[in-house]
Amino acid sequence: MAESIKGSAISVKDFEMGNLGNLDLLIVGSPINGWRPTPAIKNFLENIPNGKLKGIQAAAFDTRIKSFLSGNAAKRIYQALNTKGAKMIGTPVGFYVKHTEGPLLEKELENARIWALHLFPSN
Repeated sequence: MAESIKGSAISVKDFEMGNLGNLDLLIVGSPINGWRPTPAIKNFLENIPNGKLKGIQAAAFDTRIKSFLSGNAAKRIYQALNTKGAKMIGTPVGFYVKHTEGPLLEKELENARIWALHLFPSN
């Protein structure tokens, strides 16, 4: 996704909250873990100061296996970003993986690229 929109992908463990003000678009994604985002993503979202995302466009996705029992981490991420003041764009989306650790199913990488381009069409 990052390459498609000429952006940068940064792990939440390496992200510095002070950089939030320098963003045009924040895309947060997570594998589904117990029907929720991973603990690292949940912690990242909880530590964003209230209102810190005001004026920043944001979107959410998750990776999941094809099962009606997999849950929806993207929706929870979307709600958390919205609560922190982000201007939400797009709809929360899930991309399918072959196994719990991936890789993405055939064509899902292309689906993710297209989704990202729709979020940030100037690239």
